[in-house]
Amino acid sequence: MINAPWPVVVMTVSIVVLYFLQTRFPFVVEALAFSPHMLLDGHWIGLVSSQFLHGSWAHALLNAAFVLAFGAPVARLFGPRASGAVAFFLFYILCGVLACLGFAALHWGQEASMVGASGAASGLMGAAARLIGGHGRVGPLFSQAVTGMGGAWILINVIMAFTGGALIPGAGDAGVAWEAHLTGFAAGVLLIAPFSWLAGRR
Repeated sequence: MINAPWPVVVMTVSIVVLYFLQTRFPFVVEALAFSPHMLLDGHWIGLVSSQFLHGSWAHALLNAAFVLAFGAPVARLFGPRASGAVAFFLFYILCGVLACLGFAALHWGQEASMVGASGAASGLMGAAARLIGGHGRVGPLFSQAVTGMGGAWILINVIMAFTGGALIPGAGDAGVAWEAHLTGFAAGVLLIAPFSWLAGRR
C-alpha cells in the first residue's frame, strides 16, 4: 500500500469506503447493480455503477486486494502524471464494462444481478500478466506469464462455476460471476497494448 502508485491506492480505498456507505444505504444495490434484463431496458448505468458495489465485506476486501496487487504494475506503466492516472481509471472501468457485457452475453435478458469490481480487477490481472511477460513493458500476447496466469484463472473459475460461492468466505448463497472474471482477464490482456500506446508508454 505504501509503495503503490496513488491511482491504485485511490481505487483500493474507494472499494472499502464505498462498501461501508453501501451498508448504510443498502437500497442503492437494487438500483445500481448490473442486470442483463435491465440492460435491455436501456439501464446502461449498471455497467459502471455495479463495479462500485459488493455483496459482503469479504467480497469487497478480496477485490480491493486484487486491485492493489495487480493494479500497481499497470499504473506504473501509465506513469504518475494526470494523463497516466486518467489512462489507469479508464482502463479499469472499460475492463469492468466489458466484463459485465461478457456476463450478459451468457445470461441474455435474464434478471440475474451482478455487483463487484472483480471483472475490472481481472482486467488488471490480465494486463499485469502481459507486463510480467515483457519485464515491465507490454510483452507478447501469449507469453508464459499470460498463458500460465490465464490457465490458472480459467481453472479457478471453472471450479467456482460448479461450486458457486461455497469456497469463498462470506459469499453465502451468492453465485460467482465467473463469466465476468474471464472476460475481464481477456479484456485486460488485449487492451493493455493500445492503452499503453495511447498513453505514450510503449
